[in-house]
Amino acid sequence: MTQPRQLVVEADGGSRGNPGPAGYGAVVIDPATGETLAEAAEYIGVATNNVAEYKGLIAGLKAAKALVPDASADGALRVRVRMDSKLVVEQMSGRWKIKHPDMKPLAAQAAKILPASVVTYEWIPREQNKHADRLANEAMDAGRRGEQWQPSSSTAALDTPRPSTTADLPPVSGPPGDAAAGAARARAALSARPGAGTAAEPAAAAASLSAPRQGWGAAPDLGAPATFVLLRHGETALTPEKRFSGSGGSDPELSATGRHQAELIARSLAARGTIEEIVSSPLRRCRETAAAVASRLGLEVRIEDGLRETDFGAWEGLTFAEVRERYGPDLDAWLGSAKAVPTGGGESFAEVTRRVAATRDRLAARYAGRTVLLVTHVTPIKTLVRLALGAPPEAMFRMELSAASVSAVAYYADGNASLRLLNDTSHLR
Repeated sequence: MTQPRQLVVEADGGSRGNPGPAGYGAVVIDPATGETLAEAAEYIGVATNNVAEYKGLIAGLKAAKALVPDASADGALRVRVRMDSKLVVEQMSGRWKIKHPDMKPLAAQAAKILPASVVTYEWIPREQNKHADRLANEAMDAGRRGEQWQPSSSTAALDTPRPSTTADLPPVSGPPGDAAAGAARARAALSARPGAGTAAEPAAAAASLSAPRQGWGAAPDLGAPATFVLLRHGETALTPEKRFSGSGGSDPELSATGRHQAELIARSLAARGTIEEIVSSPLRRCRETAAAVASRLGLEVRIEDGLRETDFGAWEGLTFAEVRERYGPDLDAWLGSAKAVPTGGGESFAEVTRRVAATRDRLAARYAGRTVLLVTHVTPIKTLVRLALGAPPEAMFRMELSAASVSAVAYYADGNASLRLLNDTSHLR
């Protein structure tokens, strides 16, 4: 029986502004030799990162199909797609639903190029996708000059050399969907390639490996961290009055001011172009804030119960002065001990800390090397900042955290954390 032709497709896309001037790149590789068999890139005008990434996938699959005349015949071809877009990989693998209207036709187009039984999908870190990334940047640079990318002018293959022996390359084997065989070797063999920065950055800025990434970036000698961009939700009717508003109260919606704040932060994050995933508290004010950002960035929102605000018990809806007047001794105990609970059996700071720390660990492992927007509340954000700094519980009372403010903490694989930003409200001015 004739063995199927094995091919690896690496694809990427980027948008300088998200949405903004966008382009994609794709490369088809022979996994036995590391040889580049085909390249594709194109400037596509103004689009989002996700649209560009899907178009890169489509171009890569078409290029792979063109190399095998009977590609659709059973047993003629096996394609492993490798991308640093978690969204595209998970949606095309069928594990995530496709909800965004711009993504559905692109996913359908990609699915029609080759039979589903022929293609498997694998997520790889951004630094292991340099060839396609460089092609995407070349396409965007060409678009900036009013031109289209030309294969004859590309240096992407020269800047991303590959191992020349089959011992150093990932085997492509096993039935469709079996990505375990050789996956570790694939990541190791294909990662050591000098070259450009991310597809969302200008190619000129990627000439040096020591150049920092745009936005909240990682020091290269420490490895890529999981970076949490911590966004406090926009205002509700209770916010200006400084009333206790936790997870045990009325779950208020955003006010008109809060909705405006959400649009402003969405615009700012789109311009920065670094957010890759969005995770939100289940409470309405956070979900509404996250939805505004997700709509602008073309991303989906995941709900994480561990990001909810403290349950303030009987204090819900009251001002600090009202709590002092009605429940003075309980308030003093709460302020003096992390183990004390609000009146009526709410959560202590110790309980919230355990919940938030467990959520942090779970998300940091899930999003290693990614930049994730966490839309949450005052107490969870202050808790993450306090833990990152190794500060005592009372430090939380010495932090200011405005509505719709942005903070950022990076978490490294060795367990260390780095506070990058605290209470930034520049986007609201």
